[in-house]
Amino acid sequence: MKILKFGGTSVGSAERIQSLTDIVNPAERQIVVLSAVAGTTNALVEISKAFLNGKKDEAKELIKDHKNKYEALIKDLFSTENGYKQGKELIDYHFNFIASFSNDLFTQIEEKNILAQGELMSTTLWHLYLAEKGVESVLLPALDFMKIDEDNEPVVPFIKEKLESLLAEYPENSLFITQGFICRNSFGEIDNLRRGGSDYTASLIGAAIQADEIQIWTDIDGMHNNDPRIVKNTTPIAELSFDEAAELAYFGAKILHPQSVFPAQRYNVPVRLLNTMDPKAFGTLISQNGAKKGAIRAVAAKDDITAIHIHSSRMLLAYGFLRKIFEIFERYKTPIDMITTSEVAVSLTIDDTKNLEDIIREVEDFGKVSVDKNQTIICVVGDFGANTHGYAARVLDSVKHLPLRMVSYGGSDYNVSMLLDSDYKVEALRSLHNRIF
Repeated sequence: MKILKFGGTSVGSAERIQSLTDIVNPAERQIVVLSAVAGTTNALVEISKAFLNGKKDEAKELIKDHKNKYEALIKDLFSTENGYKQGKELIDYHFNFIASFSNDLFTQIEEKNILAQGELMSTTLWHLYLAEKGVESVLLPALDFMKIDEDNEPVVPFIKEKLESLLAEYPENSLFITQGFICRNSFGEIDNLRRGGSDYTASLIGAAIQADEIQIWTDIDGMHNNDPRIVKNTTPIAELSFDEAAELAYFGAKILHPQSVFPAQRYNVPVRLLNTMDPKAFGTLISQNGAKKGAIRAVAAKDDITAIHIHSSRMLLAYGFLRKIFEIFERYKTPIDMITTSEVAVSLTIDDTKNLEDIIREVEDFGKVSVDKNQTIICVVGDFGANTHGYAARVLDSVKHLPLRMVSYGGSDYNVSMLLDSDYKVEALRSLHNRIF
């Protein structure tokens, strides 16, 4: 069985939704994971913010405006009166449900209920469209099998058990549809896997049922060797290893959600990145054996980074100092991206600044602290193992004219990372591309 995930742009219009039948073969046993229609999640976030701030009239206007977009969508999507009627009943139900929160105390629980409506609508609309065209499909509610624990980590054994049980109910069916992004938490409440979570859903499903392949369909033909929005003449990478793909996804390659690599890697399920606009393109195959020795593969950039520098003479010849620093970040559940140390100083970076003021206040007990915001991590992925020669030097030589804030090398066989002010990001990406590729 294959898992096919289609993102928001792939279901961004009636024409795009209709064209999925050109890619999905109903005769082949597969699970199709859909994101919300493009723009829907952002709209639902705005509606939630309005409710949260007590702006009920503003929320009603936002609901009305977005529902009008869906009215236009179903008019173009369905060709029969009955199909349109079912589509209309569906969006009426969901938008009435969203509007019903104007009468309630609004919390994060209600917000997550609202955010779930996008995927619930997109999957059911495609299910109804297929029925109109005489194509049989089964709608599998993700809320019946997708679960996270109290640490927001997916419970793979639960997902496997519930999903296999659901699939066993339809032994004669081959095409299954489910929602990306949404899940239930440890309390049984509706929750989600955060932004980009549909990739994660597809990977978790593929891992749970040991799928033959996970396909991530987007609007670009695979993972490129640099950011095509900034750099000219980038090219797709035919094959990557799981480790290389994980580094690129985490450090800014937008085509793939960072967490989605790990379930596939753990259960050794290949992941293929494909283009809905050009289905015949090879794309990128991510697998256990995709690494290429003796080569630099790609460059990626991660923005909105904050660097924290801690200078303290107490570090000198002291043990336990770094542990005490890290415990502060652990207490505030704030991941660290990069870290460099000297005898009397440590510099590290974070991308979650929600608790920055509290973190700084506690860290100041250990030494003098300075903070740099608006930083970018440039990540270069390739063969940087202990036995390779010259590749790190080539990377640093490519950006020798730019002021680097931090350099991280040696923590991974696949990655050299550099921190610099975001004003230099474009120049760094272009210079690296021109001098390496």
